[in-house]
This record gives sequence, C-alpha cells and structure tokens, in this order.
Amino acid sequence: MESNEQRVKRSNKDSSKYVAIIVVIALVAGFWGGQAWTKRHYSVMEADGFNLLQASYSKIQDSYLYGANSGELIDGAIAGMVSSLGDQYSQYLANEAGESYADSYNSNFYGIGAEVQQADGKYFISTLVKDMPAEKVGLKPADQIVTVDQQSIEGNTFNELLSKIRGKKGTSVVIGIKRGATEQITEFNIERAEIPVHTVSSKQLDNNIGMIAISRFSEATDEEFKEALASLMNAGEMKGLIIDLRSNPGGLLNQTVEIANLLVPKGKKILDVVYKNDEKTISFVSKQAKPFTIPIAVIVNEYSASASEVLAAALKDSADAHIVGVTTYGKGVVQTYEQFRSGSVLVLTEAEWKTPSGSGIHKIGVEPTDVVELPEYVNLHPISAGIELKLNSFGDDVIALQKLLLAVGYAPSDNGLYDEATMEAVKQYESAKGIDVNGVYTDEVGNLLVEDIRNLLQANDTQLKKAEDLLRK
Repeated sequence: MESNEQRVKRSNKDSSKYVAIIVVIALVAGFWGGQAWTKRHYSVMEADGFNLLQASYSKIQDSYLYGANSGELIDGAIAGMVSSLGDQYSQYLANEAGESYADSYNSNFYGIGAEVQQADGKYFISTLVKDMPAEKVGLKPADQIVTVDQQSIEGNTFNELLSKIRGKKGTSVVIGIKRGATEQITEFNIERAEIPVHTVSSKQLDNNIGMIAISRFSEATDEEFKEALASLMNAGEMKGLIIDLRSNPGGLLNQTVEIANLLVPKGKKILDVVYKNDEKTISFVSKQAKPFTIPIAVIVNEYSASASEVLAAALKDSADAHIVGVTTYGKGVVQTYEQFRSGSVLVLTEAEWKTPSGSGIHKIGVEPTDVVELPEYVNLHPISAGIELKLNSFGDDVIALQKLLLAVGYAPSDNGLYDEATMEAVKQYESAKGIDVNGVYTDEVGNLLVEDIRNLLQANDTQLKKAEDLLRK
C-alpha cells in the first residue's frame, strides 16, 4: 500500500509535469503570438522576397569591399520602394532633404525665386516670385531646367535639384534652360536672394474690381488671402473679384478649402477626396459664415495645378465663377507627407479628388468657361547670356532677337540672319533707350528687351482684360 509520503511525492512530481507542460504551452503560445504580432505590425516580413531583402542587406554588410552605412542602406531601400510605384508625385526624402521639404511650406530661404515642377522625369519652372532674381533675368514658366552650374541635372531627384539651386545669400548660380521646341541651352547667371514665402498679393483695379494673386498654397496662404480680401473690401464697394491662379503649382489642401469656405455658398460642395478602392470618401462642404455675393472671375493657365485646380473647379461648379484662360495642368491626385524622427519625409499619393460636379480632372484639367490665350511673344525663345550678335551672325539667337524687336515695335527681318535691317533695328532701339548706338546686340540690350517685354505683357494681359470685362457686365 502506498504511504502518504509516497502519494505526496507522486503528487508533487505530477504537478511539476503539469507546470512544465503549462510553461511549454505558454512559451509556444507566446512565440506564435509574438510572431503573429510581429507579422501584423511588420507586414513586410510576409511579403514575397523579404528573405531576399534580408539576405542582400546582410551580404552587403558582411562582404561589400568599401563598407556600408546601415542607415543609408535603409534609406536607399525605402527610396527604391517608392520609386518602383512609378508615380512621379510620390517620393522618399531622407534626412536633410526631408527637413527641407517640410520647411518649404513655412520658412524663408535663399534662392532664385522660381517654383519648380517635375513632369515626365524633367524639371520645369512653374511660377516665378514677383520681383525676385529669376523673374528679373527673364526666366519664364515652362522653361525646362537642364543644367545647373554647367552640370547636367539628368537623374537628379527633385530635392537634389533644389539643393543645387538654393544656397547662401549673395552667391550666384548658373541655370541652363530650354524653351519651347528648341534644343538650344540658354544660360542665366542668377544671384541668390532671400525668398519670402508670402504667397498672396493684391491690388485694386479700375471700376472697383479687386484682384488677388495666389502663387501657391502654403501654411499661411488662407490667412494672407483673408487679409487681402478684407483690405480690398474696406477700400470701397467692390463690384468684382479676380483671383489669379496662373502658374500656381498647388500645395496644401486644407488652406485651399479654407479659402473656398469664404467664397462658396454655405452647404455647397467644394470637393470630394476619394481614397483607395473607393473605401473612403471625404466630402468637403462649404462652411461659409457670411454670404459672399460679389461676382468672381478666376484666371488659370496650363501650369495651374493641384490645389489651384481644386479652388478653380469649386468656384466654377459651386459659385458660378467665370474661369478665364486655358485648360489647367490636370493634377487630380492628393499627396500626404509624413515626417519621421530622423527628419526624413515620405510623400505618398493616397487619394484622388473630384470636382463638385463629380468629375475627375487627373491628366484632364479644368476647362475654362472663357478660353483666352496670351500674346505669342510671352513664349519667345530667350537669348543666351553673355553672347554678342552683330552683322552676319545667324542662328536661333538671332531669330529670337528679331522677334523680340518686332514685339516691342521695331521691324527687322526675321530670317535668322543678322542683316542690315536687323542692325538698323538694334540701332534704333539703342537710341531710344539712350545707350551707345553701334548696332551690336549685347547683354545690355537683352536686359532692356526683357524688361520691355515684361511691361508689354502687363499692359496687354489679354486674360486679365477678359476677366475684367466679364465682371463689368
């Protein structure tokens, strides 16, 4: 017969087995639970090819001849993932580049005063800051940037390009551009200056018409717009409002919606933001606090994009505004950006926006109600900086000079040859400007021509004149 002591020993032994089994079960459950948690929170581990990524990382760290920085490898992997999306608007910006991106919405910087937009792997000037260096030397929207300081920018990321253009105050940068269909590269030597982030300007036009121009939508744009609008309305009875969105590349959606809230009647739709697989749609409806009954005309061009298209479409569909100009760029997708602790930024296309009428505009654009083109001389090919043209010179620069002279009221031949007629036209222009008269084209003549063309456009802005005419009715 088993003694009490033997029964106690057996009971303790059995209990130990049970405890061991429970511990093992707990450990196994913990392991698999941990695995499940890890996979749920780090879904990349379940992706096809993750083992290849891990193996490649390890092989590079162990065997690469020159050594590798783990942070740079991770940044490169993320950048590669984003690049593989084939979406020109999504990008990963590591460290300082990310910080520069985030700061670009709310900080001053030193540069040339030109907004740059990427399209089809190329970089174009989308808009110019008024009275800043780029505008003063004659750069124009749609100019393609091809070199910086005589070095090709092919293959550069957006932020690599910006870092080359920006720099210390008072230093200079040489920007090489192509304009129109020509393959000729024209270089502009531009001195950097402090570029303010002010995005709104306004002025009072004749017949009690107010005009507000928005260059882009950044952190303070809505507040700047409110101040400009209040100032115009306090100046007297405003009979019409013109909003100039030409060459506005877009920016922050919330600030755009805040401006729409001022102008679109309460309860009317501003836009819909539609997310992946139509799983979520966010509708923005006007929260207008005070009715705005003043007629509105919006001026747009082929470089008005993204948030500027949102505002133009909202005013067209929900506020009966006139849209004057030409069809807009057609960027109808929405990006958000997330900044990580390192300063790096992930910019990702997450949604498509649709107009109040339910239309998508991506790669289509917003159609104007009144189609108006600008004068042809707006897109004339620039003349290369530092070049001298004289009798018997020929080529694209001569053709450009002849067309510029014709635009400002002088009538040389336009055959691409610097002939007697062209030399005489240059002499007449030099005499009219009070400079040495020798019939030879130099940068001095070129700078005066650029200024005259700018003034000529201001005096003959066909799109602005049409907007004014519509509001006078």
